[in-house]
Amino acid sequence: MSEIIWRNARLATFSPGNPQPYGMLDRHAIAVRDGVINAVIPEADLGDTAAQQVDLGGRLVTPGLIDCHTHLVFAGSRAQEGEQRLNGVSYQQISAAGGGINATVQATRRASEETLLGLAQARLDRLMREGVTTVEIKSGYGLDLASEGKMLRVARRLGERNRIDVSPTLLAAHAVPGEYRDRADDYIELVCSEILPALWEEGLFEAVDAFCENVGFTPAQTGRVFSAAAALGIPVKGHVEQLSPLGGAELVSRYRGRSADHIEYLTRQGAQAMADSGTVAVLLPGAFYFLNESQKPPVDELRRLGVPMAVSTDFNPGTSPFASLHLAMNMACVKFGLTPEEAWTGVTRHAARALGRHDSHGQIAPGFVANLAVWDAEHPVEMIYEPGRNPLYRRIWRGEAA
Repeated sequence: MSEIIWRNARLATFSPGNPQPYGMLDRHAIAVRDGVINAVIPEADLGDTAAQQVDLGGRLVTPGLIDCHTHLVFAGSRAQEGEQRLNGVSYQQISAAGGGINATVQATRRASEETLLGLAQARLDRLMREGVTTVEIKSGYGLDLASEGKMLRVARRLGERNRIDVSPTLLAAHAVPGEYRDRADDYIELVCSEILPALWEEGLFEAVDAFCENVGFTPAQTGRVFSAAAALGIPVKGHVEQLSPLGGAELVSRYRGRSADHIEYLTRQGAQAMADSGTVAVLLPGAFYFLNESQKPPVDELRRLGVPMAVSTDFNPGTSPFASLHLAMNMACVKFGLTPEEAWTGVTRHAARALGRHDSHGQIAPGFVANLAVWDAEHPVEMIYEPGRNPLYRRIWRGEAA
């Protein structure tokens, strides 16, 4: 690929080396070669060049958005469960009655790979229309070898057919499937001895996740999954402390996990463990909102300890059925008390760290992948302030208009 220069722009770089809010740089250009940022240049210093140039008309440019926690691949609808919750039935009661995750498992197992691909593509389109250039996609609605593999192959195909980076995650330890009812330990053995190693050998995922919760798996069971992953050198992350304080964050941190997600019930000990291990706190305000929870993540404590905070949609059919990272950023500010700059850092630099891509994604800086979003906006806060308006002008993926 020849060099291309995206010029005449206002950059929100999110580079930690830039002391300005949002890492702002006025009247700068971005030189890209082979999909990677080669230089960030003041407009006045461009001079004569044979490179192709694209004039962005003074528009705002940010790193492409990163949605670092999603469940995009599934079949079926749980709208009636949403009605039940609005009528006062708890998530735990719905799960105990056979609804929740297992309802989606049955629909996903029945669906063909092509059906799942079509459904997931429509959801991914909504994210890309808001400037998302990197997305994490979890399995977890198959809960057997064939169906978990089917979901991860759909995630891979989404990456192949779209101009977007896909980070696939194995979440086989999401719930106990119906055929293993009251035999959670046996199911965990299946995950550790069969599902995880087989799908890793096929190259279908980058990290292992588990749902450590009172409606999921115990810390001991989750630890078995993490141990099996660690034995193969696979990074881990966890759905932890969403509904109760079970010590999941400490467990993730013990394995130097990439992220601890949800964490509404995070304790001081858990926050300190995350700070010590470099684990990212992934905040998921959508689930908090849709479940009408009142326990908020300890944002002040995370700030005090310097724990990186990412923000994500948690798009899923049961507890966070929306595909808008702009709205998630708004919720993170309004409901959790993040500043707009923290929310933006949470969908760029810190989201990249949550995916183990902090050396290549999430900043506008030399050596970073040229995944960018161009906005008809004066300031980054506009995407948070008015989530119903989408001022995206152009997505740029690997240096080319997408």
